[in-house]
Amino acid sequence: MSHGLRIAFFGSSLVSAYWNGAATYYRGLIRALHARGHQVTFYEPDAYGRQEHRDIQDPDWARVVVYANNQGAVDDCLDDAFGADVVVKASGVGTFDAYLEARVPELRRAGTQGVFWDVDAPATLERVMKDARDPFLPLIPRYDHILTYGGGAPVVNAYRELGAKQCVPIYNALDPATHHPVPTDWRFACDLSFLGNRLPDREARVEDFFFKAAEALPRSRMLLGGSGWEGRALPANVVRLGHVYTQDHNAVNCSARAVLNVHRDSMARFGFSPATRVFEAAGAGACLITDAFKGVELFLEPGREVLVARSGEEVAEHLRRLTPEGARRIGQAALQRVLAEHTYAHRAVEVEAALGYRAPSRGGAV
Repeated sequence: MSHGLRIAFFGSSLVSAYWNGAATYYRGLIRALHARGHQVTFYEPDAYGRQEHRDIQDPDWARVVVYANNQGAVDDCLDDAFGADVVVKASGVGTFDAYLEARVPELRRAGTQGVFWDVDAPATLERVMKDARDPFLPLIPRYDHILTYGGGAPVVNAYRELGAKQCVPIYNALDPATHHPVPTDWRFACDLSFLGNRLPDREARVEDFFFKAAEALPRSRMLLGGSGWEGRALPANVVRLGHVYTQDHNAVNCSARAVLNVHRDSMARFGFSPATRVFEAAGAGACLITDAFKGVELFLEPGREVLVARSGEEVAEHLRRLTPEGARRIGQAALQRVLAEHTYAHRAVEVEAALGYRAPSRGGAV
C-alpha cells in the first residue's frame, strides 16, 4: 500500500504567530498536506519569546519539535530528519539560518528531495543580488526545488537566473477552518483596522497608507494591531491593540467597516505576493482595501472583490464612499472567490505537483 510523503520542515514557528508572520501560511499548508495523507514534522527554535506566546497547542496534524537555540540541538534535529522523503528549509527560521541552508542539501540521498521554501523571496533575492559573497548564493543550485510564498514570474525568473533547478510559487491562501465570518465584536468596532507588526521595510508604507488616511478622516475610528508600535506617536483617532492573537483575527476583521492590507517594500516592488492578511480578511467576509500591487487581479477583482489604493488619500477616499451595504457586498464577493480558488487545499495539490508526487489511485490497481 502506498503512503503519503514524510516531510521534515525547518521553519520559524508553527505554534506561535508572535513576531512570526508566516505562521498562518505554515499552518494552512501543513494541515492541508496532512489531510492529503502526508506526515509532517516541523522543527522550530525556542527563540524570540515565541514559545511564551503560543496561540495553538501542538496540533494533531503535525509533529512539532521545539529545539534549543544552539548548534548541537540543530544537529540533533538534522539527524532526526535524515531519511525523510522531503526535507524543507524555510527562509527566516531566525537562528542558525545559514548553517541550516548549508546542511539541508547534504541530507539528499536516493529518494530524498531538498527544498528551500522562501517565505520572503523578494527580500532574499534583493539581498543575494547585492552581495556576490552571500553564502546562500552557491547553495541555490544544490536544492531540488525552490518553493516561494509568491512573487510570480519576476521571482521565478530571478531564481532561475541564479541557477535554481526549479522555482514554483505557492501563494498564500485561506484555511476556512481558521479564518471565517463571525459576529461583530464591539471591542473591535471601527471604520478601518490594520494588523501588522512594526517592521523597518514596511513602516514608511504604513505611514502613507494608514496614518495619513487616519489624519485625513479625524472623526473616523481606526484600530492598529501588531507588535512594535508601543513607542510610536499615533494620530488621535488610532487605537493601539498590541499583539493580536490568531483567535481574535476573525472578530477584528468582521467588526471593521473595512480592513487595510499594506505590503512590505520588496513584496510591493516585485508584485504577485499577496500577504496572508488578504486571504484572512477575505475569508472572514471583510471588505478589504489593499495597497496596489502587480498581479492583484489574479487573486481578487478590483472594485468588486477588493478595493485598491495607491496612497493614503485613496484609502481615505474609499472610506468616504463606502457604505455598510457596499462593504458587505465586496466582502461577500471576496469570500466566494477565495473559497472557490484560493484555499490551502488548492495549494496542497500544487505542492504535490511541484514535488512530482502523484497521489495513489483510490481504486486500487489500475
